[in-house]
Amino acid sequence: MKLWCLHLSAVFLILCGSISFAEIDDLEVEEDTADEDEVKVAKLKTDQKYYIPPMPSGDVFFVESFETDRDLDKSWVQSAAKKDGVDENIAKYDGKWAIEEPIEQPLRGDLGLVLKSKAKHHAISALLHKPYEFIGNPLIVQYEVKFQNGLECGGAYVKLLSKPDAGKLNLKEFNDKTPYTIMFGPDKCGNDAKLHFIFRHKNPVTGVFEEKHAKRPTVNLDKKFTDKQTHLYTLILNSDNSFQIFIDHVLVNSGNLLEDMTPAVNPAEEIDDINDEKPDDWDEMEKIRDPAAVKPEDWDESEPTKIEDSNASKPDGWLEDEDELIPDPSAEKPDDWDEEMDGEWEPAMISNPNCNVGCGEWKVPMIDNPKFKGKWQAPLINNPNYKGKWKPRTIKNPEHFFDDYPYKMTTIEAVGLELWSMTENIVFDNFIITDSKATAESWATDSFDIKKSEEEAEAAKDGIIAQLIATTNARPWLWAVYITVVVLPLLLIIIYCCSSSKVCC
Repeated sequence: MKLWCLHLSAVFLILCGSISFAEIDDLEVEEDTADEDEVKVAKLKTDQKYYIPPMPSGDVFFVESFETDRDLDKSWVQSAAKKDGVDENIAKYDGKWAIEEPIEQPLRGDLGLVLKSKAKHHAISALLHKPYEFIGNPLIVQYEVKFQNGLECGGAYVKLLSKPDAGKLNLKEFNDKTPYTIMFGPDKCGNDAKLHFIFRHKNPVTGVFEEKHAKRPTVNLDKKFTDKQTHLYTLILNSDNSFQIFIDHVLVNSGNLLEDMTPAVNPAEEIDDINDEKPDDWDEMEKIRDPAAVKPEDWDESEPTKIEDSNASKPDGWLEDEDELIPDPSAEKPDDWDEEMDGEWEPAMISNPNCNVGCGEWKVPMIDNPKFKGKWQAPLINNPNYKGKWKPRTIKNPEHFFDDYPYKMTTIEAVGLELWSMTENIVFDNFIITDSKATAESWATDSFDIKKSEEEAEAAKDGIIAQLIATTNARPWLWAVYITVVVLPLLLIIIYCCSSSKVCC
C-alpha cells in the first residue's frame, strides 16, 4: 500500500511539475540578463521565420503590406492640417508615423505602419489604386491592428474617404472634417470598447449627409485591446444592404442597413404635430379621491405614531450617576506636549467598565402606538372623466423618403487614419480593399494567418505557469481554485498514505 501511494504521489507531482521544464530553463537564462525584452527580441531574430510578402490573387482597389520604410513617403501622405475648434497647442496633426518592425516580431522582415506618438493627433492617408464605386459588387475592407502596449484610450479605425464631386482629394489637408463614406475599426476609452461601422447617408430630399451607426457587437472585445497580439478586422458590405463584421475570421456582428442602423436610414412616415396642444379639459388622472366618502366619527388624528412602553422598567444594575465614557486612567501626557501650542491636554475617553448594564439617564423605550391612524384621506376610485394619456396627433412627415438601396454610397477615393491615442506603438498592416471575398480570404491566408500562427506558437513557449500567474494577478480569487484542485488532492494522498502505514510518511 505504501509503495502504491508513493507511486501515485510521484505521478501527481510529475503531472503538476511537468507543466514545462523548458520554461524554467528559459526563465533562468533570462534572469541572467539585464533586460528581458532584449533577450526575447534576440531570440526571435535567430529562430523566427522569414516574412514573405503576400500577393493579391484577384482584382483589388487597394493593397498595402508595407514592404519597405520608403513606402511612408511613396504611397502615404501625412497631413499638414489643423483641427478646428481646439487649442492651438494641440490643433496640429503632429503625431509621428513610421514603417518598422513590431517590437515583438513573429516574422522576420515584416514591417507595418506604426503610430508612434502618445497624446497626439495623427492623420495619414493614401489614394486607392482606383476609386471604388457601389455598382452592385460587395465591398470588403480588411486590415490588421496590433496594440503593442495595449490600449487605454484611443482609436485604430480607418476612414474610407469620399471622392469629391469635382477634382481630387488634397490628402495634405486631411482632417476630422474631411468627408468620408465609411468608418470602420476598433476604438476604446476606459471600459468602453467599440468596433465601429459608420456610413454617411445622403438624404435624397435635403441633400444633407447624416452618420448612420451599426448596432454594437454582442461579443466582449476587451481582450483584443489588451493581449498585445495581431488581430484581423474585416467588413463585408453586400449589395442587398446586408453587412458582416469579422475579427480574426470570426463573425462578431451582422445586420442590414435598413434595419440595424441608428438613426434609421429612412425617417418615419408620420411624426407628431408640434403645433397640436392638449385641451384644457383633458383629464389624465386615472384615479381620484372619492368625493362622497366621509371620515369615520371614531377616527382620531391626534394619536402619536409612538408611545412609551408602559410595561418597561429600569433594569437592575443601571447606574444613572455613572458616565458611559470616562478618561483613560492609564493615559499619560506626552513629553513634547506644549499647552501653549497644543492646548490643554486631555486623556482619551474609554468605555466605563462599570456600565455592564447601562449608565446615565434611563429613558422609557418607545413602541408603536396601536391607536395611531394618521391623517384621514378619502379612498381612491376610478375617475369617470379620465381620458387617458394625451398625445399630439400625427401628421405626414414632410421630410419622409424611402431609400431602399442605401448600399449605393458615395464613391471611395482614398483610405485614411485620422486618430488620437493615449497609447503609442499601434501597428497597422496588410490593408486590402476589394470586391471579391475570395481575394480577401486569400490575402489573409498569406499574411495574417501565418503571422497569427507564429504569434500563438511564441505565446505557447511562455508556458502554462506564466499564464497561470498572469491570470491570477488579474483575478486573485483563482489562487483558491488552484489550491483546491492541486494542493488539496496532493495533501489527501499524503494523509491517506500515512494513515495506511505504521510508519508515517
